[in-house]
Amino acid sequence: MFSRRLALQLGAYGLFSGLASQLEASPKSAKATSCIFLFLEGGPPHMDMFDPKPESPSDFRGPFKTISTNVPGTFLSEHLPSCSKIADKYTIIRSHSHNDNGHTTGYHYVMTGHKPNFADGDNPVPNNDTYPSMGSIISRGLGPKGPMPSYINLPHPMAAGGPGFYGAQHAPFVIESDPSQPDFEVRDLFPSGSKKRQNLRNKLLANIDDLESTQIHGPAKTLSEYYKRAYTLINSDSTKKVFNIGEESSKTREMYGYTQVGQCALLGRRLIEGGCRFVGIDSPGWDVHFNCFPSLSNDLIPPTDRAFAALITDLEERGMLDETLVVMMGEMGRTPRINAMAGRDHWSMAQSVIMAGGGIRAGQVIGKTDANATAPVTRPIGVQDLLRTIVTLVGIDPEKIYYDQLGRPHPIAASGEVIKELID
Repeated sequence: MFSRRLALQLGAYGLFSGLASQLEASPKSAKATSCIFLFLEGGPPHMDMFDPKPESPSDFRGPFKTISTNVPGTFLSEHLPSCSKIADKYTIIRSHSHNDNGHTTGYHYVMTGHKPNFADGDNPVPNNDTYPSMGSIISRGLGPKGPMPSYINLPHPMAAGGPGFYGAQHAPFVIESDPSQPDFEVRDLFPSGSKKRQNLRNKLLANIDDLESTQIHGPAKTLSEYYKRAYTLINSDSTKKVFNIGEESSKTREMYGYTQVGQCALLGRRLIEGGCRFVGIDSPGWDVHFNCFPSLSNDLIPPTDRAFAALITDLEERGMLDETLVVMMGEMGRTPRINAMAGRDHWSMAQSVIMAGGGIRAGQVIGKTDANATAPVTRPIGVQDLLRTIVTLVGIDPEKIYYDQLGRPHPIAASGEVIKELID
């Protein structure tokens, strides 16, 4: 059967939201019922991707050319050809801006909507021990959907993806494996031991259940719930099939690209299709301080372009795009001026955020930066604005109050405004 280690792992990662979350799920008229969050960790350079400035000086615009898209008047970097063909399916927010230039602190800020209480460079994972991450908020607000984990990270833990004061039951189940590799598998999904041994352990679990209502409380009750949910998960053939990316056709896998980001995006679609509420995909490598243009044009932008375009196309063809909100962003942008080492440094004052599905108004550009992509010249869209918009799109009240361990009230989004241009 399942091991104690599995149950503790499920508890640590908060595999299940439990009955309380189901009761907290709010009635809604929103179209989105789930979210795929593609996080380009390190800071993708906005002027080399979704906010090109072909008229700016060469030490700003860089070597990349600009191409048109299928939306008249919208232009992208030449290394985004796949995204250029489906620009009518997503919206570019070019005026996202905040003032945290750190990797770990900026990551925390955009994932939680709150400034961190630690200095940049502190790297515990998760590092948001107070405030819940976006994934935990959506997991708790919408509740589980069958035996599938409601919140999943891949291909490793997101630095600020923890549940904060929500507790371990709202933390992610983490798939620490690369689905682009031939030996990919999700560990601990298959029970160990003989069938007889599994049945005996299940009877023991049933006896614990009988005691639960009157004699088991606190952490013991929580652990009991983890055991029950773990047993349900590893005995659900339909759920285990969802994790088996090898069931996809070679044509579909090729469409996404046999890269880490490509196959993570494909697995993300499978997870949402199977009932997951929030899939956080952490795609690293974007901290391009040195000689950045070869790595951007060869290793970073093309796989991301292919993966994102394939995901949006695939979701639409399956009739899932209206119900699945897709967000792609990093913790910051990059400096508009190229540095002395032919790279770009940290720059949080401007970055592009890409949003698709979930009932948003697609095919538009929201906001504008100045001639050198230094800062917004239109209304800046801040971290709280984005968080409030995302939770609203999935039907969660951003004003809802939850209380931490000390009884202090915390609204989901303490400030900010919904980005009205996105709402149909």
